[in-house]
Amino acid sequence: MDRINTAIVGFGFSGATFHAPVMKSVKNLHITTVVSSNPEKVLSALPEVDVRPSIEDVISNNDIELVVITTPNEFHFPMAKKALEAGKHVVLEKPFAVNVSECETLIDVAEENGCILSVYHNRRFDNDFLTIKKLVDENTLGEVYTYEAHYDRYRAEVRDRWREQDKKGSGILFDLGSHLIDQALSLFGEPDSVIADVVAQREGAKTDDYFHLILKYGVKRVILHGGSLVQKPGPRYQIHGMEGSFVKWGIDPQEEALKNGQIPGGPGWGEDSKRDYGMLTSGNEERKVPTVPGSYQEYYEGIVRSIKEGDAAPVTAQEALNVIKCIELALKSSATNRTIEWK
Repeated sequence: MDRINTAIVGFGFSGATFHAPVMKSVKNLHITTVVSSNPEKVLSALPEVDVRPSIEDVISNNDIELVVITTPNEFHFPMAKKALEAGKHVVLEKPFAVNVSECETLIDVAEENGCILSVYHNRRFDNDFLTIKKLVDENTLGEVYTYEAHYDRYRAEVRDRWREQDKKGSGILFDLGSHLIDQALSLFGEPDSVIADVVAQREGAKTDDYFHLILKYGVKRVILHGGSLVQKPGPRYQIHGMEGSFVKWGIDPQEEALKNGQIPGGPGWGEDSKRDYGMLTSGNEERKVPTVPGSYQEYYEGIVRSIKEGDAAPVTAQEALNVIKCIELALKSSATNRTIEWK
């Protein structure tokens, strides 16, 4: 299979940590170009690439087939639109865009130009979520009635970075909430309605740093929660069904491994320690459930198949749009203190 010449636009924490190393582990992807204002940083990690100052250099290069955009959220729409109009396939770092209207426009442009458009919701490939998906798919828990997922951390000080500034697409709901929303929607589909509390709790915070969402599916409740002032997190996941309950602590190790310079696919990649295996309770029986290994590389392997073989993208643009729709409804619910219908 021919290699896919690829450009990364933006080389901040996301591009350098979550995308480039994962892409390098996929043999049919070839990173040829990086758009960055810091060539020294890029070349220290990717000495063989061509560093360019602007996305226009990428768009005008006929050899580049795939463009991966990892810039701040407010630039996702204009950059992706330019790339799609130039006939490039596009992967966007999550979240898709800052509103549903932008998402709809990008989907239309992608279809008009026959391009793949996908969003890097890599947390679908976390080991804990893959384990939960397996349990749900196999009906181990029976009918699920309560699903609760947390993304809590302790960051008491407000930082001077774009994610914490008063800008479109900033805040913890777009940043971390989009992960939990995507996971929930991929498991259960579109909800009937959304109710949410989204607020800035820290002194001096310029955007939201706390969210609590309830997605309603008939009598089923999906609870998604994130906070910035949690020194001792509780379970990351709790799922309760008619036939059993599953509780999982800890967090997938892939992010830490990427920060430490490891490349996906090596021995032990994405594996949990036995002490972190989740607990399955059914009747009077309790047992540890071995965690399915995490595999961020599966996302980009799926992108290769989409481009070369016509498979559906590992995260479709419509699925990513639904995440943004859920965020919009959650913000509306929080602002008006009422439940918002999905349709």
